Amino acid sequence: MNPQITLTKLYQMKKNGEKIVALTAYDYPFAKMVDESGVHIILVGDSLGMVVQGETSTLPVTMDEMIYHTRIVARAVKNAMVIGDMPFLSYQTGIETAVHNAGRFLKETGAAAVKLEGGAGVSDTIRAITKASIPVQAHIGLTPQSVHQMGGFKVQRDEDRLLADAREVEAAGAFSVVLEGIPADIAKKITDVLSIPTIGIGAGPDCDGQILVLHDLLGLHDRHLPKFVKQYAALGKAARESIAEYAAEVQNGEFPSKEHCY
Repeated sequence: MNPQITLTKLYQMKKNGEKIVALTAYDYPFAKMVDESGVHIILVGDSLGMVVQGETSTLPVTMDEMIYHTRIVARAVKNAMVIGDMPFLSYQTGIETAVHNAGRFLKETGAAAVKLEGGAGVSDTIRAITKASIPVQAHIGLTPQSVHQMGGFKVQRDEDRLLADAREVEAAGAFSVVLEGIPADIAKKITDVLSIPTIGIGAGPDCDGQILVLHDLLGLHDRHLPKFVKQYAALGKAARESIAEYAAEVQNGEFPSKEHCY
């Protein structure tokens, strides 16, 4: 068994130029498979609103739902670092609320850290949470909880603002930062100037690590995929075919056969 991934390990990987592998998971069976596959970070993302709950954005996801999903993921994981994603309005309404909700992830789920969206505007929140001994992963660039303010899921190209946000969240104590929907050349500049690891999603190959949504990677649904997603399997197609075959065999009396009877 590999040693459990810690903050120290992630810092060392950046220093050594070793790529960090991150992936989302939302339930026990998939979390176990992801962990056993050697992934370093498992994010229980509020993306579950879209890929698990069928919502059109991440905004409806509640704190209690995030606690539930993070708890069952953490139960399955032996090696990877589990990070709980702080949902919309769990940290924007005040520092005290933010620290309390971040603490719930560590206290009630077994997660090792939390993630929250935003740059300079949430630096005081990051500082307060880290002061409470709760590791924080920041998230800048395309931040899905701000989809309405941004006018949709758009690539973020303001280099000066992105660099300022990155420096600000590092100074506030974030141990890592997700770079989403950022041109590759800007993501490289951010990665080069920060001492903390950068984890890219739609931010090019020069980040210290990469993350994708598990359901996108495995082809578990037929929704539109962003340009940055590489689909490594077509499990949704295989599942639909298998279910249709089962239904047909039940209807024609082929299943269950003698071999499936006591």
